[in-house]
Amino acid sequence: MTPSTEYRFSFGPWNICEGKDPFGPATRAPYDHEAKFALYRPLGFEGVQLHDDDVVPDLDQLSGPQILAKATQVGTMLGNQGLVPEFVAPRLWFSPETIDGGYTSNSAADRRYALDRTLRTADIARAVGSKAIVLWLAREGTSLRESKNAVTAYQRILDAINAILDHDKEIEIWIEPKPNEPCDHAYVPTIGHAVSLAYASKDPVRVKGLIETAHALLAGLDPSDEMAFAIAHGKLASVHLNDQNGLKYDQDKNFGAANLRGAFNQVRVLEENHYGSRGEFVGLDVKAMRTQAGNPVTAHLASSREIFLHLVEKVRSLDLKEQQQYIDARDYEGLELFTIRHLLGIH
Repeated sequence: MTPSTEYRFSFGPWNICEGKDPFGPATRAPYDHEAKFALYRPLGFEGVQLHDDDVVPDLDQLSGPQILAKATQVGTMLGNQGLVPEFVAPRLWFSPETIDGGYTSNSAADRRYALDRTLRTADIARAVGSKAIVLWLAREGTSLRESKNAVTAYQRILDAINAILDHDKEIEIWIEPKPNEPCDHAYVPTIGHAVSLAYASKDPVRVKGLIETAHALLAGLDPSDEMAFAIAHGKLASVHLNDQNGLKYDQDKNFGAANLRGAFNQVRVLEENHYGSRGEFVGLDVKAMRTQAGNPVTAHLASSREIFLHLVEKVRSLDLKEQQQYIDARDYEGLELFTIRHLLGIH
């Protein structure tokens, strides 16, 4: 297979973490954000995923000009290190105003806060040098269905998307779906919901999707099929690759660590459809195990990138003629063994 692209990789500062989880405290000392940026290039990463308060800490206490000045400063710092800010996401799940959701809160004042903060995020993205914001609709959902009117909630999300599009005529909105956690039931749980919102918006070209492996698995779906659906609609703006051991909490395991064949098929869909040829990044949203000693811990990022590149070579070295022979004969038993032998390196 002719290589479609040379891939560029990204991750977020939160992927170099202290090991804290809902059931235990940190197991490693904090590591400064600016020091993390110096680690990207040596690890083979060029893109930086960001939250709004990764760029501008305590932004709710700052004026508009102060926010833009800090964002511009961070953009210059990233550029000096040869790094590209892939996107900026509003962190709408930590604030007291968002405990009942942001755009879908039952409080009008809280909905106003969520939209205002998102508009500031769009300004931050532009100032830092990014073309996109990501909406992970973390608390846009319910703990019990009777607490919100779902039709109203979906309209409020669409209204927020349209307001962002009106605020900045060039910014792109990338919706990152997830079916649950922290909400019991989340609105916009799959890429299909995200694409529908894109088409319903006033500028569908600028509304796209970001697919995370684990989020698709938590919805009981195949991540490669979700990616294919988004690609078919021209809506796959980015991916967050990781892995997941069953329908549990969001685990952010190393890519390919739990299901190597599933990882192969994700890479296959991306490779066969020339993902990355328009500048898209391969995001690796993985977290180090709490048991890992050292500071900073980055082996999980290097390992996931290495596994991805190995699987790229597996896709590119696949004998497509032999594969097609199995397909034409509808010999899917033979096709399965052929695929597994290829992954195992058995010829």
